[in-house]
Amino acid sequence: MTLFWVLTLILVVIACVFVAIPLLKPKVNNDAALRDELNKAFYKDRLAELAVEADEGLVEDQHELVADLKQSLLDDIPNVPRKGEERSLSTMMVLVPSVVLVVALSYGLYATFGNYQKVKHWQDISQNLPELSKKLMNPQGVELTDKEMEDLTLALRTRLHYEPQDSTGWLLLGRIGLANRDMETAIGSMKKAYALEPQDGDIKLGYAQALMLSNDQMDQQSARSLLNKMLKGDYVDLRVYSLLAFDAFERQDFATAIEHWQSMQEMVGPNDARYEMLSRSIASAKAKMEPATLDDHAVSVTISLGNEVVLPQQGVVIVSVHSADGAPMPIAAARYPLGSFPFTVILDDSNSMMQGRKLSDLQSLIVRVRIDSDGNVATREGDWFGESDIAELGSGIKVEINQQF
Repeated sequence: MTLFWVLTLILVVIACVFVAIPLLKPKVNNDAALRDELNKAFYKDRLAELAVEADEGLVEDQHELVADLKQSLLDDIPNVPRKGEERSLSTMMVLVPSVVLVVALSYGLYATFGNYQKVKHWQDISQNLPELSKKLMNPQGVELTDKEMEDLTLALRTRLHYEPQDSTGWLLLGRIGLANRDMETAIGSMKKAYALEPQDGDIKLGYAQALMLSNDQMDQQSARSLLNKMLKGDYVDLRVYSLLAFDAFERQDFATAIEHWQSMQEMVGPNDARYEMLSRSIASAKAKMEPATLDDHAVSVTISLGNEVVLPQQGVVIVSVHSADGAPMPIAAARYPLGSFPFTVILDDSNSMMQGRKLSDLQSLIVRVRIDSDGNVATREGDWFGESDIAELGSGIKVEINQQF
């Protein structure tokens, strides 16, 4: 702020100088000199006329008339005032109020229309950025108010404008985007932070979380790939398992969700307050799996990958149930986003494809699973697939994807 006031003072001084120059160096007024020159010219002309009139005998007393003419010239000489004192006094009487008016108008108008309070607020929150950042980064989850979030966003954007290589700043801005459900800001900021520090654990986790919450399936798949890579590290953050478990549960891959939650329980131990919460999550996932295990009119399919399978960057998993004779037309089918393997899905009568024929009408069946990479079920070139043996309705079926068209 000091620099700001110094600059404004310089501008005001310049304005005052422009006001003072015309007053201190006024334009010379030549009215008196012009009048004197005019009187002299008139005097000379009149003398010439008197001489002509005297030669013609029209004037009797020429010397008296010349004396009167001289006296008239003297009487018409203007009185010259004392310029120094009077000019100095009049100049100061105009200059001082003018300078005061310029200063008053400049700062008065700025105070009224210049959003001084907003500028001051901006400067204050920029200085308060470290404290707000610590609150946001606090692992205990201290919540910031809406006003603090707005202030932190403004301060961060200001800082990142001048320091675009600040990975921590981009991470914080991404977390604010996540908190506000502004996925465009969250993903864009986390992506910049990840590009600057691709090995930082917090940044990788934040980027994966932002991608996981995206509506784009490619973003979600990128998040799963990133999280699965983090599972292979020497140290695995508890939040990696949490995100993978949440994603698996949303995709109805309850077996995988349970596996990740059990890993979290091993990490926190039974004395941790989170252990009981994880137990409830596991129980919830098992409850959703039980109907498929106990219901004789549904099929539970566990899907795994062969070692030679290379997953595409994008695609879907298509699971279809066929009659035991291997008929190409499926009795029931469903598609799922491409995620981590293995995972388990459940198909029942709600997935039936043929009118008048339900999945529950089958006594025995086979299950086919295909990874469709282009979104067109009619094209199969390069797609990976697998097929189960003949199984009974209501049993658990395992399918390994290990063949390619």
